[in-house]
Amino acid sequence: MTVSSPVLFVLHSPTTDHPAADPVRTDALAPILRVDDLGVTRGDGIFETINAVDGYPQALDAHLARFELSASMLELPAPAVETWRRAALAALDAHPRVPELLLKLVMTRGVEGGDRCTGWVVAFPNTDFSRQRTEGIDLVTLDRAYPADVMTAAPWLLQGAKTISYAMNMAALRYARACGADDAVFVSTEGVVLEGPNSTLVAKFGDRLVTPPTDLGILAGTSQARLFRWAQERGLSTSYERFKVDDLDGADTLWVCSSGRLAVPVRTLDGTPRTWDADLHAAALTHLRTARDQRGRMAARRTDLPRDGYPAASWQDVTPDDRVDGQ
Repeated sequence: MTVSSPVLFVLHSPTTDHPAADPVRTDALAPILRVDDLGVTRGDGIFETINAVDGYPQALDAHLARFELSASMLELPAPAVETWRRAALAALDAHPRVPELLLKLVMTRGVEGGDRCTGWVVAFPNTDFSRQRTEGIDLVTLDRAYPADVMTAAPWLLQGAKTISYAMNMAALRYARACGADDAVFVSTEGVVLEGPNSTLVAKFGDRLVTPPTDLGILAGTSQARLFRWAQERGLSTSYERFKVDDLDGADTLWVCSSGRLAVPVRTLDGTPRTWDADLHAAALTHLRTARDQRGRMAARRTDLPRDGYPAASWQDVTPDDRVDGQ
């Protein structure tokens, strides 16, 4: 099956330590990375994945803030945030309209021995997650083999940064699927619930929504944060708390939240069937699909960014590679 061709914008000045420069639209099928780029040879870089629903990027500011935080944790130069914003919106506007479009922002440390980071934004259609969103997923717990205080005890492990070193995350997903599940959630050596390979877990206990705190060395979930704001508007309470797998027995709904999937209910956990509040889930999903980021479309209709002089008709349909969802 073929999909719309990706749209690529390259940032030749992706950080604040170099003079600002416009992002440049580039043929997505043309090579842009050198073989000695540290993103390729060492996985030394960061990324974000933003879902644009019906042409509106969701939680753009939150993703850009997390992008900055990840750069700081890796001791990378500070991203030129407004340049990244312009590149993301330009890629969104340049791509043919689809129901859901993913915008992937990637910045590496650059060529080994160089002094400039490598950066790009690529836009491509999201996978159709409608079945998971309505029917739920099977989830398994996996031991991350780290204690709950790993972020403080071993900050060099970069827990809580969204890095492109994703081999372990993808291995966890393959293992979960080999076990007959759709996804996984990590737990600490003490059994404390952490996060998924590319998702955040939210549990509903009565009128209270709970998710693990980021001091456990996990990412701050952007989709989870949007779900929490919606819940608060409905009069539900929300909190960030530590809890163990056994505590989930008392939850009446479990969600896995991520940028690509938004929120999907958990129908089994470690093989045990679970139920969820279908009406609440439907309302939450509608909100996540329709709520608009107020700054999301700011200056989005740009037509004057450089395009490297190639004709739009040169784009070809390509088969999608494996795509990494984001929290």
